[in-house]
Amino acid sequence: MTYLQEILDSHRQKAQNDNRNFESLYKQASDLPPVREFRKSLIKNSEAGIAVIAEIKRRSPSKGNLFEELDPRLLAMEYESAGAAAISVLTDADHFGGSKQDLIEASRNVKIPVLRKDFTVDQRDICDARIMGADAVLLIVSALDEFELKDFFNLSIELNLDPLVEVHDEKELERALSIGAKLIGVNQRDLKSFEVDPLRAVDLISKIPESVTAVAESGIDGAENARKMMEAGYSALLVGELLVKSADRTKTLSDLRNTFHERMDD
Repeated sequence: MTYLQEILDSHRQKAQNDNRNFESLYKQASDLPPVREFRKSLIKNSEAGIAVIAEIKRRSPSKGNLFEELDPRLLAMEYESAGAAAISVLTDADHFGGSKQDLIEASRNVKIPVLRKDFTVDQRDICDARIMGADAVLLIVSALDEFELKDFFNLSIELNLDPLVEVHDEKELERALSIGAKLIGVNQRDLKSFEVDPLRAVDLISKIPESVTAVAESGIDGAENARKMMEAGYSALLVGELLVKSADRTKTLSDLRNTFHERMDD
């Protein structure tokens, strides 16, 4: 069984066992104050180089513990202070060590928008994201059928969440574009093997319309790689492991963001 299938099976089983009423959750999510606009923050921050979505990530199925004892409140504040355009919080508990509380703590203590990064398999997952304080939600094309992808996308919009639609290849990109996605992430990590293809994002960017905000995900290992993504046409990077494990996160994040200025000074 692949990593992805194992994780999805776990999430779908939990959704089947969830007896909460969707209509009640939808009403609760709909009545919340306005969100911080995730995509707009990326666009604004990309005007001076490339925007960085800094991730709060305790561990990985393939790498094990990264920063198991992190404080989501302090880490979120550190990312914001260092110039992150947005924050991503992994809320999957079984495979990534995250929690809903991680997102709640992060969201409460920063002004920049927050993405709930998880394996969305049920409508209630989207309501939960809004209730936790997220401003955006992840929809993984390879994890959803045609009906689910469109339904979850539309529900996200209804609840004022920006859906980050994640793709891995050209076929998945076509599916994302067909539903009208305006925020697309290209994940260079194969969710079946968890191996990274460092050329995947560069290969796919030419197929992404300029009207779409493109995010490069996984395998960002430093400023030089960030520069390549920016020059290829990406507006933003989603960076987890590099930042979480860094001894100086402020410098690391600054190095990623300042690729524009470095190029101009060459």
